Amino acid sequence: MIGHLQTNKAAKAAELFSAVDSVDSLKLAEKLDAAARASNKKLQVLIEINVGGEEAKSGVALGSPELEALLTAAPRLAVLEFRGLMTVPPFIEDPEAARTHFRKLRALRDQIAARKLPAISMETLSMGMSHDFVVAIEEGSTCVRIGTAIFGERENV
Repeated sequence: MIGHLQTNKAAKAAELFSAVDSVDSLKLAEKLDAAARASNKKLQVLIEINVGGEEAKSGVALGSPELEALLTAAPRLAVLEFRGLMTVPPFIEDPEAARTHFRKLRALRDQIAARKLPAISMETLSMGMSHDFVVAIEEGSTCVRIGTAIFGERENV
């Protein structure tokens, strides 16, 4: 599942999905862990980072205490498999302008990986969408979201 997940929807998400790519708080991680535990399943998660500092977007702020809380809580959230980081940078028409945001996420991933924290893997770096995925891949993305490139623009309903 990609997209902001409210904590009151965590149980249903843990039941329906095998992965949640938008964990943005310790509270949400704890709810997902409890729900996945009750369903007797593992749940892969990515920590969503708000690299652009946009108030309208969800995600943990770079360097925030919330990020550290998530990282240090991972060993006790035993059914969650922390696999890496995800971001959706501010939309910029020129894909090249997103490069600085992708670099910030890659640098954060490298810093976290170097710490060799228990129960934390940094194998996944999910960044880049249809208009900027080439730049994202150049900056180290291992997972891109290219729905528009495959399915076309959304129709306004």
